[in-house]
Amino acid sequence: MTIRSLGYQTDLFFPRFDAEVTDRGDYMVVRTPSNPTYYWGNFLLFAHPPTESDFERWRTLFVDEIGSPPQVKHQAFGWDGMKGEVGELVAFFNAGFNLEDSIVLATKTVSRPEKYNEDVQIRPLTEDWEWDAVLENHVSCRDEIHSEASYRSYSARQLARYRAMSDAGLGCWFGGFLGGRLAADLGLFVSDGIGRFQQVGTHPDFRRRGICGALVHQCSEYAFQRMGAEKLVIVADAHYHATGIYESVGFRAVERQMGITWWNDGSE
Repeated sequence: MTIRSLGYQTDLFFPRFDAEVTDRGDYMVVRTPSNPTYYWGNFLLFAHPPTESDFERWRTLFVDEIGSPPQVKHQAFGWDGMKGEVGELVAFFNAGFNLEDSIVLATKTVSRPEKYNEDVQIRPLTEDWEWDAVLENHVSCRDEIHSEASYRSYSARQLARYRAMSDAGLGCWFGGFLGGRLAADLGLFVSDGIGRFQQVGTHPDFRRRGICGALVHQCSEYAFQRMGAEKLVIVADAHYHATGIYESVGFRAVERQMGITWWNDGSE
C-alpha cells in the first residue's frame, strides 16, 4: 500500500523505529506491543475512507490483527485521505466512535513570530532530570478525560521511545526553560529530509507568553541547519488554537487528516 498522505507518512516514522508495521495490500497494521494503550500506535490504516459495508469488516480486522478487550481496550482506524474525506461514518458514530480531525501543516522555511519570548532558554535535552521534567509537563498538559495515573504510564512509555530515537541520532527532544524550570517542550525527528514534530506542549503556568512560538521557531532552524531537514511537518487538532501559533512561524495547512477512535469506558 502506497501512502499519499504526508501526515500518515510521517506518523509511521515512529512505529517503524521500534514497533510493527505490516502491509496487507489495501490496509496497514500498526502495532506497538510496548505501549498497548497508545491508540495511534495500535491502529489500522486503510487506503480509502469507510463505505457502508466497512463497519463490521474493519472492526473484525482490528480484533484479528490487534486484539480485543480486556487486553486491548480501544479501536482506531485511519484512512489515506488528503482533503478531509470522511466516507460513511454513521454506523461508527452509533457505536460510540469519535472523529479525529487533524490539520497537517508543513513548511520549507520559517520566520520569527511576532509574539516571541526573548527570555526562554531552548536546548536539546540530555540529562535524566530534564526528561523527568518533560514527563511531568506532559501529565500537566493532558486532556482531563485521561486520569493522571493512566496518562503518566502511557506518556512514560512514549518518552522512552523518543529518548531511544534521540540516542540513535534520529532526532532531538527540546526543552524551553525559564528560571531553570521547564516551561515547554517538543520533539523533532527527521527521516529522508522530512522533519516531524511531536507533542508540542507548554505548561499551563507559562501559556500565552510567546514561549511556544519561540520554541517552534528555534527548533525548526536547528533542524534545517543541523539535522538535515528540508521540510518540516506538524499535525495538529483542527479545532485547537495552536495552529495559529504554527502559522505565525511560517507553517501552512497542506492536508486534512481523518481517523476514528473508540475506547472501552467500562460499560462493556
